[in-house]
Amino acid sequence: MQSIGIIGVGSYLPEAIISNAEIGRGAGVTDEWIVRKTGIRERRRAAPHEATSDLAVEAAQRALKSAGLTADQLAYVVVATSTPDHPQPATAALVQHRIGAGRAAAFDVNAVCSGFVYALKTVQKLLSGAADGEPRHGLVIGADIYSRILDYTDRRTAALFGDGAGATVLGPVAPGLGLREISLVSRGDAHRLIEVTAGGSRRPPSPQTLTDGDHYFRMDGRGVRDFVTRTLPPEIDRLLRRAAVPADAVQHFVPHQANGIMLAELWPDLGLHRAALHLTLERYANTGAASVPITLAEMNRRGAAAPGDLVVLAAFGGGMSLGIALLNWSMDTQEAAPAHPAVPHLLTAGDPVSPLAP
Repeated sequence: MQSIGIIGVGSYLPEAIISNAEIGRGAGVTDEWIVRKTGIRERRRAAPHEATSDLAVEAAQRALKSAGLTADQLAYVVVATSTPDHPQPATAALVQHRIGAGRAAAFDVNAVCSGFVYALKTVQKLLSGAADGEPRHGLVIGADIYSRILDYTDRRTAALFGDGAGATVLGPVAPGLGLREISLVSRGDAHRLIEVTAGGSRRPPSPQTLTDGDHYFRMDGRGVRDFVTRTLPPEIDRLLRRAAVPADAVQHFVPHQANGIMLAELWPDLGLHRAALHLTLERYANTGAASVPITLAEMNRRGAAAPGDLVVLAAFGGGMSLGIALLNWSMDTQEAAPAHPAVPHLLTAGDPVSPLAP
């Protein structure tokens, strides 16, 4: 089968920067409390006229430019999101139309914050099985606007999230490069840890659900932390064993940007002692399904990875869900026109455990 890898990356962060001080006023906490609990210092917020598809389109166009492709060369446009423009049609259909990808099939994937990795595997498999003469490029976008579903009086969630979109173009790459192993895990018995309980077919929106605040995002933070701590390390180990790759060979780790304190505590247990840990959460917070591709775009913009470097992506989110990918980096050029500062903090072997120092 043809090797499929990432050949273009792009991201879009809204212009509005929201400080911890602003968040803290509504939630009854201080900037110091937010940094100490999460490692987050600021986040971006979508403008009132922006929807998830608007952010996704911007990221998609930058990824296509990075790949040197036009939208009519795409076979698939897939958007991973849990904050779609509306229940239907799919947000991906709006993106497909606006970027001019008239030949592409378009659909959404919702695995909450793991959605990007779920979409990555879906498109990889579709492209790998394409018949001769069929288009062999796909666009995978993670995009979320969590600011529209947050209760800004809830200190457990108000500070954690930002808005943004990240995109990757997948296509044929040379042997020895590209996506190697992707593991998807779902634990439906833990679905109550992260939820928005109203607005769907079970509890349609009503004056009562609005009064009760049931359209807001809710999370059992301690339960999520326990789930990730218990589940992620063995799943990464299992994936690397299946690929016959020793943990010490991994050079880059790009996790879902959920909470910096949790990631700092989890990092020593992952066994990736020689890898650089790429974080963007200090400036962008948790951007849902967008957090992994945004961080990939930042990593590429900095020229941090060379072709052939081993990279592990790890996302986790509601459902509960996990998505872990192993790839050999397949890009050798940086993204063409940075639209915002590059901000990843890199934690490498020998550095202090905490990745949160400014």
